[in-house]
Parts: sequence; structure tokens; C-alpha cells
Amino acid sequence: MFRFTTGERADLYGAILQAFGAANERLETALVLDDIRGRLRMSGWLDAISDEDLYEALKALRGWGLLDVVQNHAENYRTAEEYERRNLQYSLTRRGEAALAGVQHALAVLASTGALQTAVLEAITDRLDELYALAEEPASADRRIFSTVQELEGHLEALLDNTKAFNSELQRLLRAENADLDVFREVKAATVAYLQEFLVNLDRRGHGVASAVARVEERGITVLHERALRGAELPPIAGADAGPEWLERRRARWAGLRAWFLPDDGARPRVDQLHDVARRAIVSLLQVLDRITESRRRSSSAAQDFRELARWFAAAPGEEDLHRLWTVAFGLGPARHAHLAHQDPELVPSSLPWAEAPPVEVSALLRTSGRTERFTRTGKVRDVAAVKAARAEKARRERTELQEAWDSLRTDGPLRLSDFDELDEAAFERLLDLLGRALSARPDTTGARRASTADGRVEIVLSAPRDGRSAVFGTSKGVLRGPDYLVSITTVGAARPRHGRPGPQEAAG
Repeated sequence: MFRFTTGERADLYGAILQAFGAANERLETALVLDDIRGRLRMSGWLDAISDEDLYEALKALRGWGLLDVVQNHAENYRTAEEYERRNLQYSLTRRGEAALAGVQHALAVLASTGALQTAVLEAITDRLDELYALAEEPASADRRIFSTVQELEGHLEALLDNTKAFNSELQRLLRAENADLDVFREVKAATVAYLQEFLVNLDRRGHGVASAVARVEERGITVLHERALRGAELPPIAGADAGPEWLERRRARWAGLRAWFLPDDGARPRVDQLHDVARRAIVSLLQVLDRITESRRRSSSAAQDFRELARWFAAAPGEEDLHRLWTVAFGLGPARHAHLAHQDPELVPSSLPWAEAPPVEVSALLRTSGRTERFTRTGKVRDVAAVKAARAEKARRERTELQEAWDSLRTDGPLRLSDFDELDEAAFERLLDLLGRALSARPDTTGARRASTADGRVEIVLSAPRDGRSAVFGTSKGVLRGPDYLVSITTVGAARPRHGRPGPQEAAG
């Protein structure tokens, strides 16, 4: 299938197939000899080519099953030359279309660069929310469900392809050698900043996708896929039904989506592995940058220093100069432990040669600092039990205050901001934080805004008031006025809602 990519005429074969590919884009399925020449010139082929060479190239492509040729019996020919040039019509076979697509894909991969795009995660969440809303609509929405499923799978495929390509480029960057140090340092510093920006709120976005997947599955993913199949309006195929195979591909894509964000077996989501890969890459890049910076602080390497020292030794005029140069270069002076004595000097006479005298214990500190240890009383170990107990009590108190704040904000269904009881300062700050997160999120198809805390334990759903009412909060630091939003706050693992809150119907009224 890919023999046209090798050999002396590989450029001509590729140009001919590119010409047929461009013709297919214009819905021209068959080309005669003059059309092929015109398409070759349009694609940038400027070399002169004879009819015989062109016929040989077309014959070779036919022999490989990439082109097909038929006679045009519907044309009226005025001369024999016109019949010879316009009688045969060439067209791409399925094998030729596949070969051309394969080469184009390979060239696209070679020219592409991967990316970590948080916008893709947000787009996946939006498509899932749209599917959740379309599941309640009648059968007339089947086409919209099909288009939404196609967009969702396209975003997932883009996430996978870009992530794999970026990870490959990242590993090659870590192994890069013999590069210009200035460019090398700038690229790695920019990559570190890029990874750090991507990791911001990655956990929250991954948790948002997982929550959206769970919501869609509550409506029945099998039913959604069957409705998408009806909306796809697949053409009939003789001898086979394309529906089961199409549904099987949709199930496989959905399983891939779950593996990335909400695995069935409780395993770790792959998006978390992406988090780890990015963090390890940041550490590795910073280490390489440190080594580059450290190497630049040295005017020369150790090998260059020794080569220069060797040249100095070779140019020394005499043996005494060699000894002086050796002493200056390596600092080998007299032994600093020669003044040390035995524990009982009277047992060793002063006339005894050093080679025969017992050894003297030399402190290791003497080599590094030039002095020996001075042994004094051991310092008293501080008792930190009271400090640890105080810190533990403070941590427990802070956790209790945080839990009480979340409990005071938890609602039993949606209610207006004006229905909240008087809040203490801690609970009010938590409420402001939740409102800020919700207002910074994009609204879904129903107009509601969803957000959650960094640990995913508390989720807020915020809807704008339709009647234009306002809410007023009085605190110890002042008065806050704003729209009377419809708010629903839920916490993970909550045993019961806070007492004294109106139900959904009462709040909506």
C-alpha cells in the first residue's frame, strides 16, 4: 500500500495521489490525463514530465491497487488524439484513499506538537451537561444527541492525542543534549511555567468531569447511545447492519472516558496520573536548569583546569619550580596532626622513631576545619510534648469550626440567599468563597452554575433570580447587597440537612 513512498519516482507518485486527493475534496471522482497534469501544476509540481513517464507512473499506481481506470463511453470524441487523451478516466480506490490518508496522518504527526489544554476538559464537561439536559427532551432531539456525542468523543480524542504527544515531547526535552545553552534554558523555563499553569485547578476540573459522567449515567447511557444511533441516520449497507458495530464503538469510547475520570473498578483515574507526570517533569526540568546555571558559574571545567596545569608543568624551568607549582596547585603542606601527642606521653620516649611509635588518634574534623573536637556537656533535649498537644488541639478545633461552617450552610434543596439565617463570620466567609467559585464557572444549558471546593466535598449550584429580587446580609464588618440568587449547597457524606430550611417548592415560591 505504501510502496509509492520509496524509490526514484516517489515524489511523482506522491504528487499524483495528492492531486487525486485534492480532486476528491472538490467532489471530482475521476480525472483524465489533462486533468491530472493540471492538478499536478496546481499542487506545485513544476518539473517537465512526458506523457510516457506519466503513463508509467499511473500504471505503477494501478499495479499497486491505488488507482482504478475505466473507459468513458458517454463522451463524444472529434479526433483520434482527443479519444486517446480523454477516453481513460482514473480514480482513487479505497486502498488508494487509505494510503493517502495514512501518509497525510504521518506527516501531520511529525509536524504537530502536543499540548495540555484545560479548555478541552471544560469542553468535555459542557458536552456532558448538554447530554444530561437532552436526555429529558423528546425524540426530536435525537439528532442533537448524536452531534453532542460526536463532539464529546472528538474532545476526548483530542485530549488523548495532545497528552500523548506532549508527554513524548517532554521526555525528549528531558533527554536533549548538545543544544544551545541559551535556547535550551529558555525552552525549559517556559515549559516549567506552562506545566505549573496547567496544574492550577486540575483537580477541580477532573472532579467536575467525573461528576458530569455520573449525572449522565443516571439518565441511562445505553438509552442515550441508542437515541444517538437513530439521530446518526446511518445509510443502509447490503448484507450487514451497521448499528451494532456503531454502538460498540460508542461503548468503547465511553469506557475510555470513564477510565480517565471515573474508573469502574475504583482504580486511580488517569487524569491523576497526568498530574503526577507533570509534577515529576517540573522537578526534573528544574534540576536540569540548576545544573546548567551551576555549570555557567564555572569559568572552565575540571578537565580544562588539568590540561592547563599540565602545560604549566611542561613549561617549568627547573625541578624546584615543579615542586613549588605542585604545592600551590594541590595544597599538600605539612601534616597538621604532627603536634598531637599520645594520651600518656611518658610511655613513649621522645627518641623513639615515628615508624616504630604507636599510632595517635586523629580527629576527622581536623582535616576539614583545622581544629579538633571539644567535648562538653550534652545539651538538654527539649520536651515538645506540650507543643505537640497544643498544635493537635488547635487542628481539631479548626476542623470542628470548618465542619460547623459547612453544616450551617448545607441546604435541603434550593433556597434563596435572603432565606439564610444570620451567619457568623467564618460561615459567611465560606459562603462568599462558594459564591465566588460558582460565579466564575460557566453556566450549563439550564443556566445554572456549578462549582465545588478544592477537595470536592462541598458543591454549590447557583441560579440567577428571575424576579430581580435582592438580598441583604448584615455582618460585623458591614452590609452586603446583591442579587437574591437561588442556591443549593450539598456536602459529601452529610447525614442530614440543616434544620429550619424551606423545601424546594417553598424556596422556589
